[in-house]
Amino acid sequence: MVLRHLGVKMDIRGIDQLLSQLQTATGTSADDNSGSGFSDLLKKSIDQVNTQQQDATKLAQAFSAGSGQASLNEVMASLQQASLSFQTMVQVRDKLVTAYQDIMNMQV
Repeated sequence: MVLRHLGVKMDIRGIDQLLSQLQTATGTSADDNSGSGFSDLLKKSIDQVNTQQQDATKLAQAFSAGSGQASLNEVMASLQQASLSFQTMVQVRDKLVTAYQDIMNMQV
């Protein structure tokens, strides 16, 4: 899956690979039926950000086409919320990568 925001493409396949490595290191499986695992929470959050991005884009396209579905205020607020959620997700990803690198560099 590739998320696009303001011309920035973010490939989240790397996040899936990171999660699978963390699951291997902790001995957990992606098929666990707990439903409340960290990876499930992370995937749901990424899906929500993606949905918010798509909704904001559709609303902006509808506004620019003049369909009258949304006002300028709604479009701007939606785009700002999508931007903020994307930036937050990028920050979380950066923190996860840093934490993973710190753990992998620890001496046992």
